[in-house]
Amino acid sequence: MISIIDHIGIAVSNLEETLNFYTEILGLKVEKMENHNEQKVKVAFLPVGETELELLESTDPEGPITKFIKSKGEGIQHIAFRTGDIENTISYLKKRGIRLIDERPRIGAGGSKIIFLHPKYTYGVLVEFVERKEGL
Repeated sequence: MISIIDHIGIAVSNLEETLNFYTEILGLKVEKMENHNEQKVKVAFLPVGETELELLESTDPEGPITKFIKSKGEGIQHIAFRTGDIENTISYLKKRGIRLIDERPRIGAGGSKIIFLHPKYTYGVLVEFVERKEGL
């Protein structure tokens, strides 16, 4: 079901300031940036091997990233695993009694299909599954 860690989502207050650390200090390169209006975030993708860091800055004072930072501070917000078939992943998880935040896939950053699992069923970790669009 899981092929690799797709990305690690990191909630940040100031994307430009944070990018300075990751690019200038750590030497990572920004692959792309985008605004995702549905999820109320501005996102920067920084590849690290086969995975990526996904830096997330809220674009809405009531958005989920703002709420996360107010509650827990900046830092790792979620871990995403890549799956080749998100519909089968949903079925597999439901059969095992795992509560999903998303009953159906939604479109995430980069146009991928995504779902999130409820952290109460994943030992406090917000887990995402990602089915990437072809070519991504």
